[in-house]
Amino acid sequence: MIKEFCAENFTNIPNAISNGAGRIELCDNLAVGGTTPSTGVIEEVVSYAGEQSIPVMTIIRPRGGDFIYNDIELKIMHTDLIEAKKIGTDGVVLGCLTNDSWLDEEALELLIETAEGLQITFHMAFDVLSKENQFKAIDWLVDHEVHRILTHGGPSGTPIEDNFDHLKELIKYADDRIIVLPGGGISDKNIESVIETLQVSEVHGTKIVG
Repeated sequence: MIKEFCAENFTNIPNAISNGAGRIELCDNLAVGGTTPSTGVIEEVVSYAGEQSIPVMTIIRPRGGDFIYNDIELKIMHTDLIEAKKIGTDGVVLGCLTNDSWLDEEALELLIETAEGLQITFHMAFDVLSKENQFKAIDWLVDHEVHRILTHGGPSGTPIEDNFDHLKELIKYADDRIIVLPGGGISDKNIESVIETLQVSEVHGTKIVG
């Protein structure tokens, strides 16, 4: 069972690892859902977590708000990804959409190619897609060798328990081709019921460890 701790900067990471976090998702600005951390932060976290054999997934997101990025924002993401890779991050967390609520295939192909050799998680931009498009997106992400999808299974702010049925559908459709990583509203209080209900081996959250 991997408990992925969503960390804002370095501050809480030593405590999270000592309390059982098995992987770190590293970001800044959690108030807007997470943006790319500074290179200094990535460097320190990769160094510290690496000593404990804990992998680090660095979010590549230039700003809060929607997931529709212009050319300059994509250039920023591309540069940030290259830097994070140089520093030694184990993986990246990203997501790009189009105006008509589909995957921005061209942007994603560029970023996925740049991330070669790293783990890739497609983040909660997935939850903005229509349910029909979510199933199609699973196929596209599998074809492009993305490793996992971070999803709440429903609208942001809803209890994760309300989304169990849809999460089960996604997990069944993924059929072990890609990992469905549930997140959003999972804490050390309800983690056992989430794992038991969804039969998952990875969970994600800011309060995932006590």
